[in-house]
Amino acid sequence: MQVIHTAVWTSDLERMKEFFIDEIGLEHTKDFVGDDGVTNYYVGGEDGATIQLKHDPDEDTTVDPSGVAHIAISVDDSEGLAERLTERDDCRLVDGPKTFDDGVSEKRIAFVEGPDGYVFELEQTLE
Repeated sequence: MQVIHTAVWTSDLERMKEFFIDEIGLEHTKDFVGDDGVTNYYVGGEDGATIQLKHDPDEDTTVDPSGVAHIAISVDDSEGLAERLTERDDCRLVDGPKTFDDGVSEKRIAFVEGPDGYVFELEQTLE
């Protein structure tokens, strides 16, 4: 397993792109707009891990910088792992499992809220 990306909300996507690409030196890796209208813009470095910038152009987003939207983890069986985790008292299924195409490959994803309320995206790449 490996950490894939961390997702954070931003109220100013253009400023965040400038900050991460122009100032920090990361590269744009992919982007898409979800069914909910939220723009998802990814930046990353050489190791493959990325930061997903989430921006809703229709909402005046107040960002709490201490919060994290979710932490994505590459897994072999997202559905099985989600089922095992939600059998625990301190975990609950937030969304999925469902199939999703991120513009690069098809995924099977599930979101599970774990201990302390952190949400983990269990991401399985389908072949």
